Amino acid sequence: MPVEPYALGVCSWSLQVKSIPELRRLLDQLGVNVIQIACGDPVHASWEEGEDMPAAARAAGFEITAAMLGFPGEDYTTPQTIKETGGFGNPATRAQRLETLEWGLARTRALGVNLLTLHGGFLPEPEDADRRPFLDTLGQAAALAKEKGITLGLETGQETADLLRRTLDDLQCDNVKVNFDPANMLLYNMGDPIRAVEVLGPDICSVHCKDANVPTTPGAWGEEVPLGQGQVDMRRFVQALKNAGYTGSLVIEREVGDQEGRMRDVEHGLRVLRDLLAGD
Repeated sequence: MPVEPYALGVCSWSLQVKSIPELRRLLDQLGVNVIQIACGDPVHASWEEGEDMPAAARAAGFEITAAMLGFPGEDYTTPQTIKETGGFGNPATRAQRLETLEWGLARTRALGVNLLTLHGGFLPEPEDADRRPFLDTLGQAAALAKEKGITLGLETGQETADLLRRTLDDLQCDNVKVNFDPANMLLYNMGDPIRAVEVLGPDICSVHCKDANVPTTPGAWGEEVPLGQGQVDMRRFVQALKNAGYTGSLVIEREVGDQEGRMRDVEHGLRVLRDLLAGD
């Protein structure tokens, strides 16, 4: 069942939960029921429920908007390490990661949703010799997803909006869309997130509400901050989404701090979003 337009929710991984009952308890504390849920990891970061997680999640009554898949070996220590290890960027790991994707697609179907979000990897520029092989891999990923009736949402941030726009146009796969994260645009120093919404708007299928400041040192990360305290300008961001015709959920992602601190920051973020939506 579709969620209401602009329904507020949270990413399961932001709450650092290990089980469905724990997730249920924390969502009840937050007063929300909408989630993007981590598939887990077939290698090392599985839910305590293991292969029974999808059935447990469905029985818990969550409004699940999407599943999320990470790949074993992705290293977010620095922008450079994730460029080398993220998504389908490394030709040597592409075949293995397509197999992991197939596992994630099966889990997405078991969860009863038709959207799987992931970082595709740093997109090669048009003049890069690896661009065609990379696009071929994304095309294979899209085909695997289409067989199961699933859309892939590529998360923003590791490239400019213009490069992602060109890549989507070159790829021409109607089930490859955009999971828009405005903070990632700033954390990776890849441009103005408001303009990026305008460039990517028709293909935005889901949204992470997160805030950040741009890096102060070249080659380093920017700083993730609580919602409304960074350079995204959440009011303009929400309005830009509406102008672009987006009517999906607004799901908070928080990736800094311990569980208690994240809960506090998510509660704050929910208040910020509720105030913005009430003021329209």
